Amino acid sequence: MKIVVLNGYTLDPGDLSWDGLKKLGEVTIYDRTPKELIKDRSFEAEILITNKTPISDEIIEQLPNLKYIGVLATGYNVVDVQAASKKGIPVTNIPTYGTYSVAQFVFALLLELCHHVQHHSNAVKICKIYYKN
Repeated sequence: MKIVVLNGYTLDPGDLSWDGLKKLGEVTIYDRTPKELIKDRSFEAEILITNKTPISDEIIEQLPNLKYIGVLATGYNVVDVQAASKKGIPVTNIPTYGTYSVAQFVFALLLELCHHVQHHSNAVKICKIYYKN
C-alpha cells in the first residue's frame, strides 16, 4: 500500500516516529508540499495524509488509486470532503491529537502569568550583557 504524507514537518519537526505508519505500507514523507507539487507527489497514493496542504476536488479527481485521506489535525477543512465522498473516499481527522499539549500549554501560560518567568529570563540576559561589557 502506498502512503504519502504531504507535510509531515507540521506535526513532526524531527522528534516523532512514523514507524507505526510504516508498518502499513510503503511510506513517503515530505516535510512540506507546495500547491504545484500536490498532484505529482500524491499520484500513486492509496492513502494520503495531510495537515495544512489543501486537497481540492481537482486534486481528488486526478488521483486514481486514492482510497483514504487522513488529516493530522482536529478539523478537515483542508479537504474537499464532498468531492471525496462522491468518489467513496473516506476522510478522517484526529480529534484528540493535541489534548495533552494543549493542557500543558494552558498550565505554562498560567505559570507565566503568576510567576513572570519570561520577565526573569529577560532580566538575567540584560544583566549578563551589562556585566560582560
